Amino acid sequence: MQGRVEWTGGTSMDGINAAGQRIAMDWETGPSPMQLTLQMVGACSLVDVVIGLKERPFTKAWVDLDSTRAETKPRRFTSITMVYHVVGDVPQKLVERVVAKSHEKYCSVSATLDPDMAIDWRVEIHSSSEA
Repeated sequence: MQGRVEWTGGTSMDGINAAGQRIAMDWETGPSPMQLTLQMVGACSLVDVVIGLKERPFTKAWVDLDSTRAETKPRRFTSITMVYHVVGDVPQKLVERVVAKSHEKYCSVSATLDPDMAIDWRVEIHSSSEA
């Protein structure tokens, strides 16, 4: 995997992958690199959830993220709390197993972070009428 980050002036920069796709970042007005890191932890794990539920009837899935960061530099994440939401007729225990496997084995983004950092999560299932 290759990538490049280009400063584009002021507090802005673009992340560019090998295919030339870009993500705009701004360390003052966001999304900042840390905001993107948090969101990518969620995105990586949500991919695992969607793939793990592919045979089940669900219409929507998302993960809400909350984090704390160290007060001193480097201001790394000290904890992340993730709440997974799935809309559909899926067993809670199944989603919990899929999420657990994501964090234990599949999500390379969260596995890249400090192994001593706490990642807490829970699952909420919503009926189609709630969404």
